[in-house]
Amino acid sequence: MKSNSEGIDKHMEKKTLGIIGGVGPLATMLVGEMIVRLTEAERDQDHVDMIITNNPHIPDRTAFILGESEEDPVPVILSDAKRLAVAGAQILVIPCNTAHSFFGQIEEGATLPLIDMIGETAARAAQDGAKRIGILGTTGTITTGVYQSACERYGMTPIIPDAHIQSVVMSLIYDDVKAGKPADHEKWMIIKGAMAEAGCDKVILGCTELSVVRQELGLGDEYIDSLLVLAETAIERCGHTVKK
Repeated sequence: MKSNSEGIDKHMEKKTLGIIGGVGPLATMLVGEMIVRLTEAERDQDHVDMIITNNPHIPDRTAFILGESEEDPVPVILSDAKRLAVAGAQILVIPCNTAHSFFGQIEEGATLPLIDMIGETAARAAQDGAKRIGILGTTGTITTGVYQSACERYGMTPIIPDAHIQSVVMSLIYDDVKAGKPADHEKWMIIKGAMAEAGCDKVILGCTELSVVRQELGLGDEYIDSLLVLAETAIERCGHTVKK
């Protein structure tokens, strides 16, 4: 897979990546591993310089969006962005799709450039020839419509799960991955069947916990993994090359 970024000049200045993590903790560790494994390197010194915060105290994004919590995650995210800037980061990523519902606020409040995971993932789906694109994510992400809007900008028709299937998606995210349990294969088969029945030619894994599911269940190429797209984009934006 290649990111939406332009070709990388091998003489491009290398940048230090800051990862605003803890949203969730396992997805944070996974994106760090992805970046290491996907970077073209022959020795330690060839890898991306990363600074990672893994702050699990960032308030739940979906709960805030749905009005179930008054704890705004944005100030905490911006506080972590400041910590990373002070530590020497030069470009930021947030391995959480739902947090990108506040992308404008975070981008405006941060002092460093922030990679847009939603936009990059939608661009990848279009690049892969998707027409009817399924979107799987938290209810917060689905409610704010960030993926629907991004996909429509690229001429794709976004397909979201009905209420029952969305409840299964949320159970997979919260009751399994966030709870530290293996991904439930039966739940996934229900979700997969619904997306196929809806006529989706590609499906975006628009929650980083679903990236964990992809790895655990060995999902195929019909799924566009937002965390993988983020990892590849970060490698290139930091002046490195994605492994072929």
